[in-house]
Amino acid sequence: MEELRAIRARGVTKSFGDVVALDGIDLDVTQGQLHGLVGPNGAGKTTLLGLLLGLAVADSGRLEILGTPVERALDAPDGVAGFVDGPALYPSLTPRQNLAALAALRGHGARTAGIDDVLAEVGLTDVADDRTRGFSLGMRQRLGLAAALLTRPRLLVLDEPSNGLDPAGKKHVHGVLGRLAADGTAVVLSSHNMDDLEALCSEVTILAAGRVVFSGPLSKLATENRELDYRLLTSDPRAARRLADEAPGIEVVEDAGVGQDAEPLVVRALVPALDQLVVRLVEAGVAPRELTPVVSPLEAAFLALTERQEAAG
Repeated sequence: MEELRAIRARGVTKSFGDVVALDGIDLDVTQGQLHGLVGPNGAGKTTLLGLLLGLAVADSGRLEILGTPVERALDAPDGVAGFVDGPALYPSLTPRQNLAALAALRGHGARTAGIDDVLAEVGLTDVADDRTRGFSLGMRQRLGLAAALLTRPRLLVLDEPSNGLDPAGKKHVHGVLGRLAADGTAVVLSSHNMDDLEALCSEVTILAAGRVVFSGPLSKLATENRELDYRLLTSDPRAARRLADEAPGIEVVEDAGVGQDAEPLVVRALVPALDQLVVRLVEAGVAPRELTPVVSPLEAAFLALTERQEAAG
């Protein structure tokens, strides 16, 4: 059975005067998927998020949201919620009053009886009756998420939802988003924080100069023909260095400050060569204790693909 699509975009373009913000975008997001959106400043992320939320309409191409073609601005179907450039809130009102006002504006589609529920879900019960004016950035982000949850969205579009969150707050919000996806909600996240996207998302789309330069599973980024630097911690650094020097496809990165007895060792390799090095270490009685990318596969791919696209442009 074909997966149900929350988003289907084909050849979507959008310009503002002489500036081409989106240039032939294709995008597929299925229901229940956490999908990351990455790109340098000016890549078109905000414009794409605005189209998904119905805040603008494409100049050409076809965009379907929850199976419904979007042909006019403010024409997004019921079931879509989120925010771009931070949530819009009334600073003189409390979180509970903000949500009540938004629920009244949205009418029949909002679950006004669930205001306390969504405040609890995002961890704002203790400040539900405080003025929003004094809230930190992270607290405003949580309240924006609560506002989006009022309508039980089937597609949730969020721009930098982890901005200003401390580690505990970030973990809390990640848990909320994971539960939404498990219940079938499609979630599109735009973020400059690669760690957040790698922790949350099963698929990612990378934009550069208004074009898609990659879209697919995160695992595909690690298996493509791209060398990465890895930090290798073992029980015997001297033996590990010798085995790395002898292993085909492995380069010991001298400019990372690696010496004969340095710990950890930094090596550059493709994934298959790295796998073979681990096998050699184990066979030699050297225990690998840590093997992590110096730069994450997503960040490495982001840098390589966007630089390539900008050079081509």
